[in-house]
Amino acid sequence: MGILFPPRCISCGKVLSFDKRYESFCQECKREVSLITPPVCKKCGKKLRIPLTSVCGDCQKTNHFYTQGKALFLYAGPMKLAMYKLKYSNHRFMVKYFAKAAKRRYGDWIKEIGVEAILAVPMYEKKKKKRGYNQAELFGEALSKELGIHFYKDFVIRQKNTTPQKGLNFSKRNENLKNAFKLYRNIVKLNCILIVDDIYTTGATIDSVAKTLVASGVKKIYFLTICIGSDI
Repeated sequence: MGILFPPRCISCGKVLSFDKRYESFCQECKREVSLITPPVCKKCGKKLRIPLTSVCGDCQKTNHFYTQGKALFLYAGPMKLAMYKLKYSNHRFMVKYFAKAAKRRYGDWIKEIGVEAILAVPMYEKKKKKRGYNQAELFGEALSKELGIHFYKDFVIRQKNTTPQKGLNFSKRNENLKNAFKLYRNIVKLNCILIVDDIYTTGATIDSVAKTLVASGVKKIYFLTICIGSDI
Protein backbone atom coordinates (compact mmCIF):
# COMPACT_ATOMS: atom_id res chain seq x y z
CA MET A 1 0.00 0.00 0.00
CA GLY A 2 2.88 2.37 0.80
CA ILE A 3 4.17 2.19 -2.78
CA LEU A 4 0.96 2.00 -4.80
CA PHE A 5 -1.09 4.22 -2.47
CA PRO A 6 1.34 6.32 -0.42
CA PRO A 7 -0.13 8.24 2.54
CA ARG A 8 -0.96 11.81 1.64
CA CYS A 9 -1.80 15.00 3.49
CA ILE A 10 -5.59 15.16 3.86
CA SER A 11 -5.52 18.83 2.91
CA CYS A 12 -3.03 19.54 0.11
CA GLY A 13 -2.51 15.92 -1.00
CA LYS A 14 1.27 15.98 -0.65
CA VAL A 15 2.86 12.54 -0.20
CA LEU A 16 3.99 12.12 3.41
CA SER A 17 7.53 11.03 4.18
CA PHE A 18 8.04 7.54 5.62
CA ASP A 19 8.60 8.80 9.17
CA LYS A 20 5.37 10.86 8.98
CA ARG A 21 3.26 8.15 7.33
CA TYR A 22 0.90 7.81 10.32
CA GLU A 23 0.13 11.52 10.45
CA SER A 24 -2.71 13.19 8.55
CA PHE A 25 -1.17 16.54 7.59
CA CYS A 26 2.14 17.40 5.97
CA GLN A 27 4.42 19.65 7.99
CA GLU A 28 3.46 22.76 5.99
CA CYS A 29 -0.28 22.28 6.47
CA LYS A 30 0.12 21.16 10.08
CA ARG A 31 1.66 24.53 10.94
CA GLU A 32 -1.44 26.26 9.57
CA VAL A 33 -4.05 24.02 11.23
CA SER A 34 -5.59 25.64 14.32
CA LEU A 35 -7.03 23.48 17.08
CA ILE A 36 -9.84 25.01 19.10
CA THR A 37 -8.31 25.76 22.48
CA PRO A 38 -9.35 28.07 25.35
CA PRO A 39 -10.58 30.72 25.63
CA VAL A 40 -13.75 29.56 23.88
CA CYS A 41 -17.42 30.53 23.97
CA LYS A 42 -19.01 28.61 26.83
CA LYS A 43 -22.10 28.01 24.67
CA CYS A 44 -21.02 27.08 21.13
CA GLY A 45 -17.29 26.48 21.65
CA LYS A 46 -15.99 29.08 19.19
CA LYS A 47 -12.53 30.51 19.80
CA LEU A 48 -13.12 33.90 21.39
CA ARG A 49 -11.75 36.98 19.70
CA ILE A 50 -12.07 38.97 22.95
CA PRO A 51 -10.80 36.72 25.79
CA LEU A 52 -12.48 38.84 28.47
CA THR A 53 -15.93 37.71 27.33
CA SER A 54 -17.38 34.27 28.01
CA VAL A 55 -19.89 34.13 25.13
CA CYS A 56 -19.25 34.89 21.44
CA GLY A 57 -21.09 37.57 19.48
CA ASP A 58 -23.49 35.12 17.80
CA CYS A 59 -24.51 33.48 21.07
CA GLN A 60 -25.04 36.85 22.77
CA LYS A 61 -27.86 37.63 20.34
CA THR A 62 -29.36 34.13 20.02
CA ASN A 63 -31.29 31.84 22.34
CA HIS A 64 -30.05 28.46 21.19
CA PHE A 65 -32.10 25.30 21.52
CA TYR A 66 -29.00 23.23 22.22
CA THR A 67 -27.27 23.06 25.61
CA GLN A 68 -23.62 23.37 24.59
CA GLY A 69 -21.24 22.60 21.76
CA LYS A 70 -17.61 21.76 21.00
CA ALA A 71 -15.43 21.66 17.88
CA LEU A 72 -12.04 20.28 16.90
CA PHE A 73 -10.57 22.76 14.40
CA LEU A 74 -10.93 26.33 13.23
CA TYR A 75 -12.54 26.43 9.80
CA ALA A 76 -9.64 28.18 8.10
CA GLY A 77 -6.56 27.47 5.99
CA PRO A 78 -5.86 23.77 5.31
CA MET A 79 -9.03 22.70 7.12
CA LYS A 80 -11.19 24.45 4.53
CA LEU A 81 -9.63 22.36 1.77
CA ALA A 82 -9.86 19.20 3.88
CA MET A 83 -13.57 19.82 4.50
CA TYR A 84 -14.17 20.46 0.80
CA LYS A 85 -12.53 17.13 -0.06
CA LEU A 86 -14.57 15.34 2.61
CA LYS A 87 -17.83 16.81 1.31
CA TYR A 88 -17.35 16.80 -2.44
CA SER A 89 -14.41 14.54 -3.36
CA ASN A 90 -15.47 11.30 -1.66
CA HIS A 91 -12.62 11.43 0.88
CA ARG A 92 -14.62 9.35 3.34
CA PHE A 93 -11.51 7.90 4.95
CA MET A 94 -10.98 11.22 6.75
CA VAL A 95 -13.80 10.57 9.22
CA LYS A 96 -11.78 7.89 11.01
CA TYR A 97 -9.04 10.40 11.77
CA PHE A 98 -11.54 13.02 12.93
CA ALA A 99 -13.41 10.49 15.09
CA LYS A 100 -10.20 9.41 16.83
CA ALA A 101 -9.23 13.06 17.35
CA ALA A 102 -12.69 13.76 18.79
CA LYS A 103 -12.36 10.86 21.22
CA ARG A 104 -8.95 12.11 22.42
CA ARG A 105 -10.11 15.69 22.84
CA TYR A 106 -13.68 15.27 24.06
CA GLY A 107 -14.19 11.65 25.07
CA ASP A 108 -14.16 12.51 28.78
CA TRP A 109 -16.53 15.45 28.24
CA ILE A 110 -18.99 13.28 26.32
CA LYS A 111 -18.93 10.70 29.09
CA GLU A 112 -19.33 13.36 31.77
CA ILE A 113 -22.44 14.94 30.22
CA GLY A 114 -24.08 11.54 29.87
CA VAL A 115 -24.67 11.28 26.11
CA GLU A 116 -27.08 8.41 25.37
CA ALA A 117 -27.08 8.59 21.58
CA ILE A 118 -25.33 10.24 18.64
CA LEU A 119 -27.23 11.80 15.73
CA ALA A 120 -25.91 13.44 12.57
CA VAL A 121 -27.39 16.51 10.92
CA PRO A 122 -29.44 14.87 8.14
CA MET A 123 -29.11 15.61 4.44
CA TYR A 124 -32.02 15.89 2.03
CA GLU A 125 -32.48 12.39 0.60
CA LYS A 126 -32.22 13.32 -3.09
CA LYS A 127 -29.08 15.33 -2.39
CA LYS A 128 -27.60 12.44 -0.43
CA LYS A 129 -28.27 10.01 -3.27
CA LYS A 130 -26.63 12.38 -5.74
CA ARG A 131 -23.51 12.83 -3.59
CA GLY A 132 -23.51 9.21 -2.45
CA TYR A 133 -23.10 9.88 1.25
CA ASN A 134 -23.68 12.31 4.11
CA GLN A 135 -20.31 13.30 5.58
CA ALA A 136 -21.86 14.18 8.96
CA GLU A 137 -23.45 10.74 9.10
CA LEU A 138 -20.13 9.04 8.34
CA PHE A 139 -18.45 11.07 11.09
CA GLY A 140 -21.22 10.14 13.51
CA GLU A 141 -20.92 6.44 12.73
CA ALA A 142 -17.13 6.54 13.16
CA LEU A 143 -17.46 8.41 16.45
CA SER A 144 -20.08 5.93 17.63
CA LYS A 145 -17.61 3.07 17.12
CA GLU A 146 -14.85 4.94 18.92
CA LEU A 147 -17.01 5.78 21.95
CA GLY A 148 -19.31 2.78 22.10
CA ILE A 149 -22.39 5.03 22.02
CA HIS A 150 -25.30 4.10 19.77
CA PHE A 151 -25.68 6.04 16.52
CA TYR A 152 -29.29 6.65 15.48
CA LYS A 153 -29.79 6.90 11.74
CA ASP A 154 -32.93 8.59 10.38
CA PHE A 155 -34.10 9.60 13.85
CA VAL A 156 -34.57 13.09 12.40
CA ILE A 157 -34.93 13.63 8.64
CA ARG A 158 -34.54 16.65 6.39
CA GLN A 159 -37.91 17.14 4.71
CA LYS A 160 -37.00 20.32 2.84
CA ASN A 161 -34.29 20.79 0.22
CA THR A 162 -32.87 24.01 1.61
CA THR A 163 -30.64 26.52 -0.17
CA PRO A 164 -26.95 26.15 0.82
CA GLN A 165 -26.36 28.18 3.97
CA LYS A 166 -23.07 29.62 2.75
CA GLY A 167 -23.47 33.27 1.81
CA LEU A 168 -26.74 33.77 3.73
CA ASN A 169 -26.92 36.19 6.65
CA PHE A 170 -28.13 35.14 10.09
CA SER A 171 -31.84 35.89 9.59
CA LYS A 172 -31.93 34.33 6.11
CA ARG A 173 -30.24 31.19 7.44
CA ASN A 174 -32.99 30.78 10.02
CA GLU A 175 -35.73 31.43 7.47
CA ASN A 176 -34.11 28.99 5.05
CA LEU A 177 -34.24 26.24 7.69
CA LYS A 178 -37.79 26.88 8.87
CA ASN A 179 -39.59 23.52 9.08
CA ALA A 180 -36.62 21.85 7.37
CA PHE A 181 -36.42 18.94 9.81
CA LYS A 182 -38.92 16.59 11.37
CA LEU A 183 -38.85 13.65 13.75
CA TYR A 184 -39.03 10.48 11.66
CA ARG A 185 -39.33 7.99 14.48
CA ASN A 186 -39.50 8.06 18.25
CA ILE A 187 -38.74 4.49 19.23
CA VAL A 188 -37.03 5.35 22.51
CA LYS A 189 -37.10 8.09 25.09
CA LEU A 190 -33.75 9.84 25.11
CA ASN A 191 -32.75 12.58 27.54
CA CYS A 192 -29.26 13.48 26.29
CA ILE A 193 -28.25 13.53 22.62
CA LEU A 194 -25.06 14.54 20.83
CA ILE A 195 -25.57 16.02 17.34
CA VAL A 196 -22.58 15.85 15.00
CA ASP A 197 -21.83 17.80 11.83
CA ASP A 198 -18.84 18.79 9.74
CA ILE A 199 -18.93 22.61 10.09
CA TYR A 200 -20.57 25.06 12.51
CA THR A 201 -20.91 28.72 11.55
CA THR A 202 -23.84 30.60 13.11
CA GLY A 203 -25.51 27.53 14.56
CA ALA A 204 -28.73 27.87 12.56
CA THR A 205 -28.61 24.29 11.27
CA ILE A 206 -27.76 22.71 14.62
CA ASP A 207 -30.45 24.83 16.27
CA SER A 208 -33.07 23.73 13.76
CA VAL A 209 -32.32 20.07 14.47
CA ALA A 210 -32.19 20.74 18.22
CA LYS A 211 -35.57 22.48 18.10
CA THR A 212 -37.09 19.34 16.57
CA LEU A 213 -35.54 17.21 19.31
CA VAL A 214 -36.72 19.54 22.08
CA ALA A 215 -40.25 19.26 20.74
CA SER A 216 -39.98 15.47 21.03
CA GLY A 217 -39.04 15.73 24.70
CA VAL A 218 -35.23 15.52 24.70
CA LYS A 219 -33.93 17.42 27.73
CA LYS A 220 -30.26 18.01 26.88
CA ILE A 221 -28.82 18.47 23.41
CA TYR A 222 -25.11 18.90 22.79
CA PHE A 223 -23.16 19.09 19.55
CA LEU A 224 -19.69 18.28 18.26
CA THR A 225 -18.40 19.44 14.89
CA ILE A 226 -15.14 18.85 13.05
CA CYS A 227 -14.71 22.55 12.29
CA ILE A 228 -16.14 25.80 13.57
CA GLY A 229 -16.04 29.39 12.31
CA SER A 230 -14.35 32.22 14.17
CA ASP A 231 -15.93 34.78 16.47
CA ILE A 232 -15.98 37.88 14.23
